[in-house]
Amino acid sequence: MASRTSRDVIGRGLSVLGRAIREQPRIFAVAVTGSVLFGLMVIVSARVVGAVIGEVALPSIADGSVAVGALALAAAALFGISVLRVVGIFGRRLGAGYMQYRLQAAYRRRVTRRYLELPLAWHQRNATGTLLSNANSDVEAAWYPIAPLPFAVGTLVMLVGAIASLFLTDWALALVGLAVFPALFALNVVYSRRMAPRQARAQRLRAEVSGIAHESFDGALVVKTMGREAQETNRFSARAGELRDALISVGRLRGVFDPLLETLPSLGTLAVLVVGTVRLRQGAISVSELVSVAFLFTVLAFPVRAIGWVLAELPRSVAGWDRVRRVLDATGEMPYGDRRLDPDPSTSATLAFHDVHFAYEPAEAHLPGAEVLGEVSFTVPAGKTVALVGPTGAGKSTVTSLAVRLVDPDSGTVTLDGVDVRDLSAESLTSTVALVAQVPFVFDDTVRANITLDRPGIGDDDVWAALRLAEADGFVAALPDGLDTLVGERGTSLSGGQRQRLTLARALAGRPRLLVLDDATSAVDPRVEAAILAGLRAPTGGQGAAASILVVAYRRATIALADEVIYLEHGRVLARGTHRELLATVGGYADLVTAYEQAEREREQNRTYDEVTPLASGLEIEVDR
Repeated sequence: MASRTSRDVIGRGLSVLGRAIREQPRIFAVAVTGSVLFGLMVIVSARVVGAVIGEVALPSIADGSVAVGALALAAAALFGISVLRVVGIFGRRLGAGYMQYRLQAAYRRRVTRRYLELPLAWHQRNATGTLLSNANSDVEAAWYPIAPLPFAVGTLVMLVGAIASLFLTDWALALVGLAVFPALFALNVVYSRRMAPRQARAQRLRAEVSGIAHESFDGALVVKTMGREAQETNRFSARAGELRDALISVGRLRGVFDPLLETLPSLGTLAVLVVGTVRLRQGAISVSELVSVAFLFTVLAFPVRAIGWVLAELPRSVAGWDRVRRVLDATGEMPYGDRRLDPDPSTSATLAFHDVHFAYEPAEAHLPGAEVLGEVSFTVPAGKTVALVGPTGAGKSTVTSLAVRLVDPDSGTVTLDGVDVRDLSAESLTSTVALVAQVPFVFDDTVRANITLDRPGIGDDDVWAALRLAEADGFVAALPDGLDTLVGERGTSLSGGQRQRLTLARALAGRPRLLVLDDATSAVDPRVEAAILAGLRAPTGGQGAAASILVVAYRRATIALADEVIYLEHGRVLARGTHRELLATVGGYADLVTAYEQAEREREQNRTYDEVTPLASGLEIEVDR
């Protein structure tokens, strides 16, 4: 792999740069124009300096007098050239910087948009740290050579002009230039090829380090409570050490080639002086021409390095682009249809599963996926509550994911009001059904922002109505700033039960016609949970008609509230009916509910729910320990 990358990195890197030029042609043209202007002024300045030395300075020294007019004219010429060089530098740098940052911003948006288009199964196969690296450091790396690119293009024009100028001056001096300039380019090519595998490895390790760090921070609670701080530190240190070694390898190679790249133009200048002195004695060139050529080689040393900068960054650019393209070219998106359902929140929706089969994609493509659901069929009638009950691994959460179309079935259909969810538009689907997940997610923002999510038409009255239904209005009213209280990252200032009720209120604020609860009230007091479900089942209550409810339930009190219970085992519907019917006829169901009930009693003996704890401000809020 490293060998292949070394061989084709130049071609692939130039392809990436070509894409950048096609996407930003006008800005690139401005930058290159500035660079070409700078390069031409370098050649002209060499001619002018040679003329000043040969035609003004040396005669003045020989005559012992200064030609004021000629000196003023030379000064004016040099000043004008300097002004044009400044204009060229300004245009080159402004254009290159603007082009680079526009591309980075555009591709960050494209990568993020692609993340949102790809299905949940794709995200489950990719570490969060890697995805963050794709959208940030990989995008930056892909377009990093854009900054020196216009300078390099202008330098190529300058080199062509310089060689033409050398041939117009003297063929022997031109041969020196023809020897030095290709040698510089060849050295840069060798440098780029050797750098390619090192930059690719360093870019991959950046993503891995980011992934480990994110995982450790995200799982801080587990790390600390399980006493894994030292192990996580060592795991991070080991991978960070690999990244350090990879970057040192990059720096070591750069340390070898940089002096060579710096030395070649100096050797060229020395060769010009030696050959030029001989040609001067032969009368083939004048002092002005020799000075012009020597000065030209001296000032070319820095611009020529721009070509090396581009070639040196191509391996990193290719590595970053490959990782970005992996996201942009990923397949498996879930296209939406154009069907729309009745948006009236005063009517409830009917959810139906028809012979649904589903298997999660394996981590490795060549392996078969294990079927999670098979032949699943049931209905949640409009305005009714259906409870999903089953042991761990029965497929309950998968059913909820299918209900809100986070995933699509391998076969069979999931319908809302008789319409296949795959045929619905995204707007119609999200306005009809809402999911409250088992693990609540709260943004680092205010209570109000967490509930409204900037959705139009949700005012404070709607927010408070949703909070009341979620039994959350009491603790929100007691917060220091009410709806304007900042809840912290992932809602760290709130208890688990409060976060669950806040996310429930978020779902209710959109007035969904179908509410899917994946064990969404497990962290609240059973009495509070009963009050919440009773409120959701009520015909009125500030949210229009009662929504249809599909709830993953464990507690007997919650299950008993359902109009129908669906009992799952090993991804199959084994029984359905009321709680009383299943309790009397299905032994597995009775054993499971009894076990849940016993575990609940034990938790109630060892935990205190909704304890009132004083805050430093003197206010009180509910916390669930």
